[in-house]
Amino acid sequence: MNLLRTTTAAIALAMAASSATAMADNHAVDHNAIKAAVEADYDGYLAPLFVHFHENPELSFLENETAARMAQELRDAGVEVTEGVGGTGVVGMLENGEGPLILIRADMDGLPVQEKSGLEYASIATQVGQDGVEYPVMHACGHDVHITSLVGTARKLVEMKDNWSGTIMFIVQPAEERVGGAKAMLADGLYERFGTPDYALAFHVASVLPTGKVSAAEGIQYSSADSVDIKVPGIGAHGASPHAGRDPVYIASQIVTALQSIVSREVQPLQPAVITVGAFHSGSKHNIISDLAELQLTVRANDERVREQLLASIERIAVNVGKAHGLPDDMPVEVKVSEGTPVTFNDPTLARRLNNVIKRDLGEEYFMPFKQQGMGAEDFSYFVAEDMGVPGYYFAVGGTPQAAFDAAENGGPAVPSHHSPLFKVSPRPSVTLGTRAMIAAVLDLAPAS
Repeated sequence: MNLLRTTTAAIALAMAASSATAMADNHAVDHNAIKAAVEADYDGYLAPLFVHFHENPELSFLENETAARMAQELRDAGVEVTEGVGGTGVVGMLENGEGPLILIRADMDGLPVQEKSGLEYASIATQVGQDGVEYPVMHACGHDVHITSLVGTARKLVEMKDNWSGTIMFIVQPAEERVGGAKAMLADGLYERFGTPDYALAFHVASVLPTGKVSAAEGIQYSSADSVDIKVPGIGAHGASPHAGRDPVYIASQIVTALQSIVSREVQPLQPAVITVGAFHSGSKHNIISDLAELQLTVRANDERVREQLLASIERIAVNVGKAHGLPDDMPVEVKVSEGTPVTFNDPTLARRLNNVIKRDLGEEYFMPFKQQGMGAEDFSYFVAEDMGVPGYYFAVGGTPQAAFDAAENGGPAVPSHHSPLFKVSPRPSVTLGTRAMIAAVLDLAPAS
């Protein structure tokens, strides 16, 4: 026992000495010079790349042109690239001696939203989705910032090989908006083919944060999200003879109302939970009672047990409301979870370490304590799921100038939210700060040997 304690203490001291040496080496890096270099690279190279991505968004799992451009950009930077991982996913490997394997991920899909931002480079793109319907497409969530920053990060890390040691796995991920891309890449053998990372890093530009700020939780960063589809059958009839059928619009309306009792009367009051009905479709004419109504829901939670409770309660209520309104046993209401992602949870030790790195290397003024301001979700959680054993750090980067917040408080226009047709962020400070923060994290986690 004494020998074990002595050995353990010696290992701890050695690790502490190594960490101190690494920190000293990291302090030798001129972060002001990195800041200047990143900003120069944005002005000279990345700015038109961002505009290209913003003008040419693509829908989830259909990001063919974006993926091809990202693959070429990474190759041009000096990264070994594999395409077609999990569909349109791209993996870039940058090896630089002994050291940890660090995953850096950026999502690339746009949304079926018609842009009304007024930007001179606003998207006018349209695309036929996987359902065969043509949609307007917009980068209404800032993924154009993420992939532009990933290119900038790769370009700088290639130039700075003397300052770090290890391997970087650059992930260009499809279909985050459908919370399916990360899962698809893992199912395609991402970790088996390229290695299980020692750390996984990502960031999201945030319109609710002022530019020049980085924020990350030492725990829950984003909520879980599940897409739930409910099909309510009916018995069609003439609108003037409702007694001759079973009206699915009325039944579905009762379901919508009843679902609100789950959060207000079933979930513990101090537990965050959201059930939102985002779509309600039925019928084709004024005087026809349809034979089908369809609901689309998004469900959010910060706890996996609450998540399970919400989904079970939704099914129980929907099915039994149908029965209460006379639907026969062979025509039950159908409830299906079509896609979902768990809570995004930052490894507390890693988050504490890298939050301190941001303060130390970028400056105290760049860090803002994390406050969850909604129940947004992220499928980055699959890369760092508990059974993966990969500690993750997901941070937010401010995307809206402080002046816009000040104007909104004084009666000016509200700051547009993510997924709004009015959404816009300031690309230069968003891209450059995200790049600088990512570089600082890599230099700390993979110091030069």
